[in-house]
Amino acid sequence: MKSRKYHIQLFLLVALSFLLITAGYNSQLTQKTYIQNSQSQTSDCRIIQHELGKTCVPLQAQRIIATDEIALDAILALGLKPIAAGENAFARSRVRQLSGNLEGIISIGKDIQINIEKMVQLHPDLIVGFYFTPHEYKLFSLIAPTVKLESKYLKDGWKESLQQVGEILDTSKQAQDKLVQYQQRVKQLRKSIEQKIGKVEVSVIRFYAATTNPTIETILSFTGSILQEVGFSVPMRQFQYTTTQNTAFLNVSLERLDLLDADVLFVMLNRGAEKSFKMYEKSQLWQSLKAFKNNKVYIVDSSYWYFGNILAANAILDDLFKYIIESS
Repeated sequence: MKSRKYHIQLFLLVALSFLLITAGYNSQLTQKTYIQNSQSQTSDCRIIQHELGKTCVPLQAQRIIATDEIALDAILALGLKPIAAGENAFARSRVRQLSGNLEGIISIGKDIQINIEKMVQLHPDLIVGFYFTPHEYKLFSLIAPTVKLESKYLKDGWKESLQQVGEILDTSKQAQDKLVQYQQRVKQLRKSIEQKIGKVEVSVIRFYAATTNPTIETILSFTGSILQEVGFSVPMRQFQYTTTQNTAFLNVSLERLDLLDADVLFVMLNRGAEKSFKMYEKSQLWQSLKAFKNNKVYIVDSSYWYFGNILAANAILDDLFKYIIESS
């Protein structure tokens, strides 16, 4: 009986010792994190207000992590190179759009499931991104100062996002210069279209892997706003239908392909969307479209056509010049 009592007391003593040691370690870790964060917020940094709070951003961040490819787009355009970035989980790779700039940038996994352990190992001094939750923001903030960028999907909100990144990285002048250069390209392309072709109606459709219903990119979308800038119009039926919905994307069934009937049709394919596209492509309604009959259906890269920042916008201008001007 005494032996049993002795073993119970010994077990409790060991368990209590473990808890005290663990508590002490956690306290030291918390204190260390607090001290590090306090130091980082009082030396060589600027307070930036953003969607999830306030962050003291280093004046000269050297080890930036972009948690998604949209943020990567903007950061690269402003002349900086992150040490790591998240990859798009659904659209195709942005290799073409970002070619020449990706060498040496480490992948931290898909943007919907970032590898936090790898982020810690990289010792970043700034984390920036569009797509993370408040919970992820708290986790990322324990690793390094973190800024949540504001996602502006409608029309040309991406321009405001670029300016926001410029403010965060102290590259506002570069951001403004890039926008001026972009507008010059838009003006030049618009003039070429007016002189060489005249009025052109354009539709854009995006196919997904997870559903058979694709979406029309409306005039309120990233892509639609760029097409509007260079002077393209959309079919009147589509215009009337989409403006009442006030949305950037509109589901389109096989029976409503008439909404796409335009001079030119651009098709975006997400990863694994080929099966869905083939089903539409074989239909009589698809083959009755003006663009199909005139061989003006173009498959384009969904990685930058569906959404992005200034590098994506410029890549779309390149495609428009190729398919509309050069092929006419």
